[in-house]
Amino acid sequence: MSAVAWIAVGSLIVWVWLLLGQGFYWRTDQRLPRRTDPVRWPSVAVVVPARDEAEMLPVSLPSLLVQDYPGDAWITLVDDGSSDGTGQLARDLGARPGGLPLTVVSPGEPEAGWTGKLWALRHGIAVARQHKPDFLLLTDADIAHEPDSLRDLVAAAGSGGPDGFDLVSQMARLRVESAWERLVVPAFVYFFGQLYPFRRVNRARSRTAAAAGGCVLLRTEAAERARIPESIRQSVIDDVSLAREVRRSGGRIWLGLAERVDSVRPYPRLRDLWRMVARSAYAQLRHSPLLLAGTVPGLLLVYVAPPATLVAGLLTGDGAAAWAGGAAWAVMTATYLPMLAYYRQSVWLGPLLPLTAVLYLLMTVDSAVQHYRGRGAAWKGRTYARPDPDTTHDAAPGR
Repeated sequence: MSAVAWIAVGSLIVWVWLLLGQGFYWRTDQRLPRRTDPVRWPSVAVVVPARDEAEMLPVSLPSLLVQDYPGDAWITLVDDGSSDGTGQLARDLGARPGGLPLTVVSPGEPEAGWTGKLWALRHGIAVARQHKPDFLLLTDADIAHEPDSLRDLVAAAGSGGPDGFDLVSQMARLRVESAWERLVVPAFVYFFGQLYPFRRVNRARSRTAAAAGGCVLLRTEAAERARIPESIRQSVIDDVSLAREVRRSGGRIWLGLAERVDSVRPYPRLRDLWRMVARSAYAQLRHSPLLLAGTVPGLLLVYVAPPATLVAGLLTGDGAAAWAGGAAWAVMTATYLPMLAYYRQSVWLGPLLPLTAVLYLLMTVDSAVQHYRGRGAAWKGRTYARPDPDTTHDAAPGR
């Protein structure tokens, strides 16, 4: 066989392994366990870190205030040094009658060794613990919840065996309205699931741990046992690090796709999506040049080689290359279709996954370039240096 044919066969082998041997990551059936209402509804403190979120709060915060929850629940919004009136807007929204109690606090600028979001969570969790809640709901300021979301999360936490789950997290359904969002967003969740297969995460004795930071229900005892957030204070990929620490401390975790929790933040242009991905892409590779050097050819083999070898085989009459490349592309597309269906997108976006993968590869390279230029993981005016390996656990993706 020709060299092109061997590349095509290699890619096909990888895709057959991904299809069958990577925790069935492509399936989208991991949803909240069937709800059984508890005899006594535990108390829940909702903690919302917010920095310059005045545009999002009118949609997201009211959805929390009107939660239909039978037990005690209250909200602490942490205004993380906003310059757009986020704190006052939150107070105004919370003053409307009939909602859950809302407290707005501000922790000041982060101390050295803390990322901004985790510094805000530290302050919010400390305030929440004064009332000794049974659970903490950690949710972002751009996440909107249906009125029964909290009820469903708490009931699901009690469904994981005799002691229940210590952490229940839902991957919020991201916005897909612009052309770029349709091309990039479903792939973002698809790639996340490929790195952290939800079924594998949800196995009791699995070493794979992950969560989705926009919606994390965490048992307070588990948070204290895992020293959250102090144990992950420098983490850029804080949701995965949080889940890992909970699992390391003996906790049970569950992660799935959301049906009634949505991200309302728009990413209408490619540059908006680019910033969202690039701010943490290199952190996912542990800021390692060697891992980056391996990732580039690896992604090219897995995602670009199938259509490239198919075309090359057709142009040169290389039947083996065309057959293997076409088969690999078909398997790739088939694994992507369930995610497109979840996002209610056209199946014709499936064959475009290699193009989207190239975009993600370029975003990852740009993330590394920005890191070495000293612009690292930048978010809302803050730039974070490479974490100290002794105080964070962003390493070892998928573990």
